[in-house]
Amino acid sequence: MKQVTQKSSGTAGSLTNAVFFWIYAAKAPPMNFSWLEDFLALAASGNFSRAAQDRHMTQPAFSRRIRALEEWLGVVLFDRSSHPATLTETGEWFRTVAQEILARVARVPDEARAVSDANSATLRLTSTHALSFTFLPGWLRGLEARTPMGAIQLVSDVLQQCEALMLQGRVHFLLCHWHEKERGRLDPARHSSVKVGADRLLPVAAADGDKPLHALVGGGAARPHILAYSAESGIGRIVRALRGPALETLGAEPVFTAHLASVLRTMALDGRGIAWLPMSLIDEDLRAGRLMHAGEDEWAIDVEIRLFRSQATLPRAAELFWRNVAEPSRAGAADAPRT
Repeated sequence: MKQVTQKSSGTAGSLTNAVFFWIYAAKAPPMNFSWLEDFLALAASGNFSRAAQDRHMTQPAFSRRIRALEEWLGVVLFDRSSHPATLTETGEWFRTVAQEILARVARVPDEARAVSDANSATLRLTSTHALSFTFLPGWLRGLEARTPMGAIQLVSDVLQQCEALMLQGRVHFLLCHWHEKERGRLDPARHSSVKVGADRLLPVAAADGDKPLHALVGGGAARPHILAYSAESGIGRIVRALRGPALETLGAEPVFTAHLASVLRTMALDGRGIAWLPMSLIDEDLRAGRLMHAGEDEWAIDVEIRLFRSQATLPRAAELFWRNVAEPSRAGAADAPRT
């Protein structure tokens, strides 16, 4: 076989050797990559029975796999005369090689996606449900009026899941409601953000003639009935952080919990209690008199709508999109008016 060399610093356990074994594997009879995991399990314990248990197989089957790996390499990896079994000099060298190969294989899916992303014009965006149905369409339309945009792949979910997608690097951008007193899980040192709009969270209830069916008042026989957000909800986090103590003082009682603002809107319209809902979602209901303010103005919460991105380099199309949004001279028009 023609020898292939690659310059690399380090010992015999360097990536050069791992690459050589990849090339050798292409020429030799097939090798099962799980043999490498078997080898590392035995190298860690030195006990065939214990390593076989860790690998969820019988000891005879495990021993055959170790022997098969040694035959494939053409070397002896373990000194079986000692108890526990110890690595030979070649085995010590191969332990580093096996670790490098498995680590390299584990990185392949992420690297493949990165290569694909670099050449992709598709923007991957995640947005909370409330904004996906209200703010997002008009905001995108305004951006497209200034700069052509490619395909967009949207994942609409609760904020907790949207944040998870960002932290996992599975999306380029996250759109959500935001308040400085409840900043969420995204570390500002790793994620930049820009304000793209504004909204207001209003406590509302179904109309009962010229007054709300439920109201944020204390001292009565009945405690205010609250339509609450579950822990996964970003709006819920904000409401709990800014109005939770006051609601406890008032003796408010949660009577229904859900993670979607649209569900709480339906429950409020049905007369079941008070819900803090985005103005962007309920503007028409207020104008039509179906919903009414359930408290004084100090119960309302002004929030920003922000677009987040990772500090890591994004694909070219995504970087162009970000500049179009964040560049002050062009992004000013992207700030949505308060609805």
